[in-house]
Amino acid sequence: MADELKLNNIRDNNKARGKIKLLGRGIGSGLGKTSGRGGKGQTARSGVSINGFEGGQTPLHRRLPKRGFVNIHRQELYELDFFKISRLKKKGLLDDGAVIDRDFLINIGYMRAHISGVSLIANGKIDFPAKVAVTRASSKAKEMLAVAGGTLTLE
Repeated sequence: MADELKLNNIRDNNKARGKIKLLGRGIGSGLGKTSGRGGKGQTARSGVSINGFEGGQTPLHRRLPKRGFVNIHRQELYELDFFKISRLKKKGLLDDGAVIDRDFLINIGYMRAHISGVSLIANGKIDFPAKVAVTRASSKAKEMLAVAGGTLTLE
């Protein structure tokens, strides 16, 4: 076998390593004298980050007006609809009499734990009684769940 893997025939893939840029090797190399760093001054030094600096002029990000705000009390809600509830029933994840709530959805992997609540929306159809405990529910969803014989608890 000529293609056996041995220490003496291990090689990189073709073009896996590029040629190292040799700096400071004279004018003819194109990277002589300043080694591609331009002239003297702040930008020729290492550790310089002057993004947004406009030579002492007030930068653009400070000249433009600020708009809007971030609501620190905003709740991130998971949208639960009747399509998802029906899918749970078809997959066998929803037992008869089981309550669909935040903890249940996290345990089965439908929802991430950092989301603070569940919102029930009227999307799809439901033809079986389901017990649902959510943070909020649309009026149409409440109506559809009541018609199907399910119970709704607002937490």
